Amino acid sequence: MQNHSDSSNKRSGLDRRKRKIPRLKYLLFGGQRKMIRRGEDKQQMTILDNYSPRLLTFALIILTLSLADGFFTLHLTDHGAIEANPVMAYFLDLSPWAFMSVKYLLTSLSVICFLILNNLYIKPFGIRVDRFFPAIIAVFLVVVFWQFFHTIK
Repeated sequence: MQNHSDSSNKRSGLDRRKRKIPRLKYLLFGGQRKMIRRGEDKQQMTILDNYSPRLLTFALIILTLSLADGFFTLHLTDHGAIEANPVMAYFLDLSPWAFMSVKYLLTSLSVICFLILNNLYIKPFGIRVDRFFPAIIAVFLVVVFWQFFHTIK
């Protein structure tokens, strides 16, 4: 039987919780940090390395709606509509592939940023970043339904 002093000597002396941002390997391949448990940590920027299925579902819905938005935009602009976003209009003028690639890349990067910062508490709004996912989905749904109903006219 080991006594307490022997087991405490095996520790490195470093507090793993001091590291607020996990190593890249944990972000890419998963880790064990699923939630923030301490109250003082909730008021700071802490990045987790294990995300909930709910957040993954939100991310996939946003990416799917972005693709639908892009395809509807291509269809509508082929039938006389004009892209209102000047940045995306530039890429649309280059080619449909450039437009869809940039649209998907920008959406993917945004979703990744929101996932990484999902526990960030935004004090002026009194809300965590993960609460923005349903709002983003709602905006995309409105845009896609508007485009769908203009496509079937």
